[in-house]
Amino acid sequence: MSADTKIYEDKMEGVINHLVKEHATIRAGRANPAILDHVTVDYYGTPTPINQVAAVSVAEARVLTISPWDASMMHLIEKAVLTSDIGINPTNDGRVMRLVFPAPTEERRKQLAKDAQHMGEEAKVAVRNIRRDALDKFKARKKASEITEDDLKVLENEMQKITDKYTKEIDKICEAKNKEIMEI
Repeated sequence: MSADTKIYEDKMEGVINHLVKEHATIRAGRANPAILDHVTVDYYGTPTPINQVAAVSVAEARVLTISPWDASMMHLIEKAVLTSDIGINPTNDGRVMRLVFPAPTEERRKQLAKDAQHMGEEAKVAVRNIRRDALDKFKARKKASEITEDDLKVLENEMQKITDKYTKEIDKICEAKNKEIMEI
């Protein structure tokens, strides 16, 4: 791999990391602390992620516990969870809040699998856009006589191999997520 293609490969790696984070937010019936990443609580006038004001952990396969470091935050955290798009009513014993995740229905699992696949397709588009940008830059360098025709072909082939590698990785990630979602 040349230094010319390294920056584009790093960008593609970023797309993969983003896809993995997006897939973590899909609720597949299992408790996953990443589901709360987008939920913020009003902490002295500042919207703050829940994991910065409380300990979030998985108690059981389908139970997530939230233990605020400041007991006065319990009501605010509960309110934030209720107003979020998670769709789960928390239970609260005054010290610990529990989120019990029900097993999704067959129809819901199919919809979640479709959503995960859609995220994968968006990631593939992003990878292809990175490839297109790289090829455009290489062609501009050829036009400016910075590289030869042979160098251009080598760079194009290298970018295609890198693109294929990341496209296959996206397929593997999506397949694993679909398997997890469809599992009962």
